[in-house]
Amino acid sequence: MAFNIVESKECYLASYAAEGVPTTEHLKLRTVPLSLSLDSIPDAHVALQALFISVDPYLRTRMSGAGHDDGLYSPQYPLNQVITAFGVAKVLRSKDDKYGEGDVVLCPFLPVAEYCVVPSGVVVRKLDPAAGIPLPEYLSCLGVPGFAAWVGIHLLGDPKPGSNVFISAAAGGVGMVAGQLAKLKGCRVIGSTGSDAKVQLLKEEFGYDDAFNYNKETNFDAALSKYFPNGIDVYLDNVGGKMLEAVLNHVNLHARIPVCGMISQYNQTWIEREGIRNLLNIVGKEVRMEGYLLGSYLDRFADFAVEMGNYIKQGKISSKIKIYEGIESFAESLGSVFSSSNTGKVIIEVKPQQPA
Repeated sequence: MAFNIVESKECYLASYAAEGVPTTEHLKLRTVPLSLSLDSIPDAHVALQALFISVDPYLRTRMSGAGHDDGLYSPQYPLNQVITAFGVAKVLRSKDDKYGEGDVVLCPFLPVAEYCVVPSGVVVRKLDPAAGIPLPEYLSCLGVPGFAAWVGIHLLGDPKPGSNVFISAAAGGVGMVAGQLAKLKGCRVIGSTGSDAKVQLLKEEFGYDDAFNYNKETNFDAALSKYFPNGIDVYLDNVGGKMLEAVLNHVNLHARIPVCGMISQYNQTWIEREGIRNLLNIVGKEVRMEGYLLGSYLDRFADFAVEMGNYIKQGKISSKIKIYEGIESFAESLGSVFSSSNTGKVIIEVKPQQPA
């Protein structure tokens, strides 16, 4: 089959957003011509059609224009260039013997575009259609959120049976998986989330022992006294700020706090972020508080993929996925991650016109 030139929609960063949630003023669309003919593809490159794109909170940290002195841990997107994200794509043409036409692949740095030609090195693995796992799950339980939950709970938190585990942003992409992993380890698990409906979801579908709506709790310290009368052994922090400060008043001796992210702080500059007044508690309780980046644990991704894949097939772990349609929904879908409007993992399903 010969492919002609296609008109491919792509999303690019037109200007940095120092504060607040990036909007269509910062994230813009354009349509570019792209040749998918084999002759036009360089060696060790592949032509891809995007199928699903993962929308994760860390993407926001690449759009502020700030440097690493601002506490940001990802390089900034270059202005006026197509942005990248974790995604699933189909190989249309290949100049690499490892990949053939029709292969479905996982890419951690997939351009947010309908079609692209990229070095084959951006592909991390081929997906097996016969595995019986829906493709969006490779961006949820088997993707960035699932891996973040696995590293935080399995490797860093390492709770023992009977441990008291607290997870913030518990109905989000990371939290929903982390709670289930902790339950599989025999822990008592409590989560915080942003609505009563999500509280019910955590208890009824994800197996949390209990949960609370942080929008209704006016005093986090009092809430944690109620839900953790015997203290907290492991806290997976996804939000930072006032919740982290409250947790530090309830940690047990040798508690562990894996810090996955601090979503409540991403939209402010560092001088506007909330300070933590009781860090001294980590000394008296000998707490291990540790931030982590998934790039430092890629040597464990294969172990994670096997374990999580088995859990999914056995029905031991499930997820909720919110699907947005089309590249043009990127700004809206990213904004939804920073509100209480979504439950679970946010993913874009790309539906471009088929090449002639």
